[in-house]
Amino acid sequence: MAPLEKLLAQTLSELRKHFLDEQAAVPKGLLEALESDSRRGARVLAKSIRARLRKSRAEGQRLRKLLQYETELWEQGFKLIAGVDEAGMAPLAGPVVAGAVILPLKYKLRGLDDSKKILDQAKREEMAVQIKSDALCWATGRAEVEEIDELNIYHAGLLAMRRAVEGLQIKPDFVLVDARKIPQCPAPQRGIIRGDTLSASIAAASIIAKTTRDAHMRELDGQYPGYGLASHKGYGTPAHLRALNTLGVLPIHRRSFAPVRQLLCLEPVQTKLFNEADEKEAIRDVECVEEKPYRKD
Repeated sequence: MAPLEKLLAQTLSELRKHFLDEQAAVPKGLLEALESDSRRGARVLAKSIRARLRKSRAEGQRLRKLLQYETELWEQGFKLIAGVDEAGMAPLAGPVVAGAVILPLKYKLRGLDDSKKILDQAKREEMAVQIKSDALCWATGRAEVEEIDELNIYHAGLLAMRRAVEGLQIKPDFVLVDARKIPQCPAPQRGIIRGDTLSASIAAASIIAKTTRDAHMRELDGQYPGYGLASHKGYGTPAHLRALNTLGVLPIHRRSFAPVRQLLCLEPVQTKLFNEADEKEAIRDVECVEEKPYRKD
């Protein structure tokens, strides 16, 4: 019996599992055979398989586009390209964390995107594990609350990113950074506006930074129960602000941020922490949480 005939001898549920659930390669002639089948279920299955193939092609095109900046650099002779991004610019509590990663040449990972677009926590953590396994090397760096209060959040974010790059065991030939330039960067660099949605390397770094910071905030939740840190990750949600008013300010709260200073009856450090351009960068990391997050004006 020919291979196609063997396949068509299977039940529709077996075919559905093989070609939809397991996403096996579709042999030539299968779709046409299913579409000409008298059974409605077979025709519906063919339609579903075609939709899966269209989605797969679209994802392949998206991933190729996501490598546009890396491809340009590879063609110029740069082979070790590090992507860098941070997480935790806007929260009222906890450090700002940066990730740096050097991906293999022409690396593609289905679903790779800016961490803020991957809303499922389990999926985000699964991707972080895969990226770390596949990467030539990766590292994280962070700036603590005391450094945030001393430097301001924008410059603390830059410090965290520099520490992440310096933590890489392999020195990069070139660094791609989300929307800014890293002071004292040990390699040539380029800042890309919305880089976490346009560069595979930066997107991978954003996932590492986000999952690393989230894990740290869950640890802090164990040290400081009642504030909901594991849920809102330190962002200024209404629940977090209520906890601050009820339970008070913790050592991990950023005293340079207005809601915390107000609770401590402190005067503002300065009218504005940043110029207009820098402030847009400082608040861009506000993430989707169950309640509307606080943003510094």
